[in-house]
Amino acid sequence: MDIIGILVLVITFALLLAIGVPVAFSIGIATILTLLVSVDFIPAVTTVAQRLGTGLDSFTLLAIPFFIFAGQIMNRGGIAERLIDFAKALVGMLPGGLAYVNTLAAMLFGAISGSAVAAASAVGSFMTPQMEKQGYERGYSASVNITSATTGLLIPPSNILIVYSLASGGVSIAALFLAGYLPGAFTGLMIMFVAGYFAYLRKYPTSERLPLKEVVIKFGRAIPSLLMIVIVIGGIIAGIFTATEASAIAVLYAFVLAFLINRELKLSELKHVVLASCNTTAIVALLIGTSLGMSWVMSYENIPQMVTSGLLTLSDNPFLILVIINVTLLAVGVFMDMTPAVLIFTPIFLPVVMELGMDPVHFGIMMILNLSVGLCTPPVGTVLFVGCAVAKLSITQLIKPLLPFYAAMIFSLIVVIWFEELSLFLPRLLGF
Repeated sequence: MDIIGILVLVITFALLLAIGVPVAFSIGIATILTLLVSVDFIPAVTTVAQRLGTGLDSFTLLAIPFFIFAGQIMNRGGIAERLIDFAKALVGMLPGGLAYVNTLAAMLFGAISGSAVAAASAVGSFMTPQMEKQGYERGYSASVNITSATTGLLIPPSNILIVYSLASGGVSIAALFLAGYLPGAFTGLMIMFVAGYFAYLRKYPTSERLPLKEVVIKFGRAIPSLLMIVIVIGGIIAGIFTATEASAIAVLYAFVLAFLINRELKLSELKHVVLASCNTTAIVALLIGTSLGMSWVMSYENIPQMVTSGLLTLSDNPFLILVIINVTLLAVGVFMDMTPAVLIFTPIFLPVVMELGMDPVHFGIMMILNLSVGLCTPPVGTVLFVGCAVAKLSITQLIKPLLPFYAAMIFSLIVVIWFEELSLFLPRLLGF
């Protein structure tokens, strides 16, 4: 094992991030410089380019651009408003009801779109003005919106769970999708608990209870959107189609929903949807390609084996090792976007936890929930930035209101780690 190569990789990557180089370029440059320690320039550059290309040459990864496209269509197709109306009919009459509505709508929209950023933008843009009009503080509203948006990363269909399946060497996507439901719902409930506690203390108002007929009408309007989850996840679990085929079906269904049923998206707007989808896909693809290149270099330098032996030598206490891994991932999530973090650290930590007897599906859910905290924290929290923009608040104005909601997410993470059945109950029940 070349310790010089490891030092070059870590130090170069950290320095590039520190001076503001984009993450994808930081990963690619650090990877090339690490290879230069042991091989010549042309072979090093050629190898990284080859790994970038072969890493993206995956049928499974085709699901990501399709789900992104479906999410963009639904984001502009009136889906969020219908889900918010349905959520308001269910929980709007409770103390601090609009906070519950925000959380439930974000969970539903995040599950349908597969994007935390889309959920924070679509739901937050609609709910923040309504909550302010009812007397809710903007910092409180933004905190609820930002943290609840991340639940859609666990509740399928989720692009990041597909990325984890790739990084882990082929953990079942269907099993991961099933495993995300209960932890995602539990995290949402914990956010609701914190939101409800502060709503009670501050005497926030409630919405008027709707008659049953109105609730049924709101539910009827939301059914076409909710059917997306049933069609996509049901088809995957039943073995009717793969996750990639399901993503293409999701695009077709979203198109029909937005253009023909809701009629809130015009054909003239389609080019903007396509361009936005291509832009997002290009960013994600570059991150995935360079991250897979770095993962290969780390394997070449035997870093996963070194970490596994080092942690197992450090202690034979599984709880202590899991604490170390989770603290490391929390720190990583603060400074690195979720996609490269999953691709880089899954090959490092997965062998360790499997040595401890941890199920790789359970570890994947734990990892995604852990890294979701980083999406809500500075300096690179993408969901935090979107939430700030929607609420028209600075990051410094939001840090204090966010602290109790961080605590809710950390508590959910501890529960998910400690009770593996929360993740594995549904996959085992359905034979995955």
